[in-house]
Amino acid sequence: MQTVLIVVHLLIVLGLIAVVLLQRSEGGLGLGGGGSGGVSGFMTGRGQANALTRATAILAAMFFATSMTLAVMSHRSVAPKSILDGVGTAQPARPGGADNLLDTLRQQGGQQSGQAPAAPAAPAPAPAQPAVPEAPQSR
Repeated sequence: MQTVLIVVHLLIVLGLIAVVLLQRSEGGLGLGGGGSGGVSGFMTGRGQANALTRATAILAAMFFATSMTLAVMSHRSVAPKSILDGVGTAQPARPGGADNLLDTLRQQGGQQSGQAPAAPAAPAPAPAQPAVPEAPQSR
């Protein structure tokens, strides 16, 4: 239903554009242009202006109606939500109650080796080259 209404809406838009461009302008870019073509014209200048004005008003009303209908249809498909939904779930729970990344890494390191993290007996040897290049420090 919504797809059909969108297609009708687009056809109305194209018709509205065409009717507006056909109207006689006062120096603008309208395609209605100059004179009415004299006596041999299909309609007189006044009759053509009245018909185009009426067509513009009808198409504008149809455009407004289809726009409002599409807005109501799109609003009904969305379930109502509260802004308070999910307030307490913004931060995921950390395993083991770790407060920051460093504590989390220490706990994971202790769990992987099968023992609780304790004070190291001997300091680990420093690597010859750092794994990540360090950023220059400002002095």
